[in-house]
Amino acid sequence: MKNVKGYITRKSMLYKTGVEYGDYTMNHILGCAHGCLYPCYAFLQKKRYGAVDNYETWLEPYLVSNTLEILDKEIPRLKSKIKSVQLCFTTDPFMFDYDEIKDMTLKAIHKLNDAEIKCTVLTKGLLPVELAEFPKYNEYGITLISLDEKFREKIEPGAAKYIDRLNYLKYLHDVGCKTWVSVEPYPTPNIIDQDINELLRKISFVDKIIFGRTNYNKLVNSYPYAKEFYNLEARKVIEFCNTNHIAWHIKNGTLTAI
Repeated sequence: MKNVKGYITRKSMLYKTGVEYGDYTMNHILGCAHGCLYPCYAFLQKKRYGAVDNYETWLEPYLVSNTLEILDKEIPRLKSKIKSVQLCFTTDPFMFDYDEIKDMTLKAIHKLNDAEIKCTVLTKGLLPVELAEFPKYNEYGITLISLDEKFREKIEPGAAKYIDRLNYLKYLHDVGCKTWVSVEPYPTPNIIDQDINELLRKISFVDKIIFGRTNYNKLVNSYPYAKEFYNLEARKVIEFCNTNHIAWHIKNGTLTAI
């Protein structure tokens, strides 16, 4: 197990997100050891605003030590406005191999659930089996853009293995939890040549699939058939989900006019 780099404090935690499929969110960690090289929008944003200096700094996460105290103050004030809280949009709530982060996340979800606030989770780590005991209105998701482990080692070097993510997600599904997968940022064939239908078959047990293109990537921008490719893949996702009675969402900018 790994230890966080250190601790920071914040004045606020819950905020309304501008992400198209989100409501409220919280980010109780600064940085992410997964080191995704899509490139990572969260890293680019934090570097732009001076929260981190470079990629190496980003890989050493800091935990917000007063997370639970802030929630105790904000939940009563915001409860009537919140439909759900997503953990997280600029970091990972179950960062792989960081028990201290996992423990803080579980405590935060417990506080929100005690106030009858639904939590939506997204991780490239492993979803803890303890979540099976939490309220069944929560939603638990993983990011999965490929089944090729060599590609994962290259593009998501610090994250959990794809098969392990799937196994823990399947366990939660099997005990009655709501599960979902974010197939984003999905790579173009000049990055990795793969069959999205194979990936979709692996996640056919989930309740919802979100699909989105890769952005901020020179290889994608230079691929001459990117629009056609994402239109085709998005339609495959929609057809698969409709056939298998799975909810779906295609991220803005993925389906485009040619």
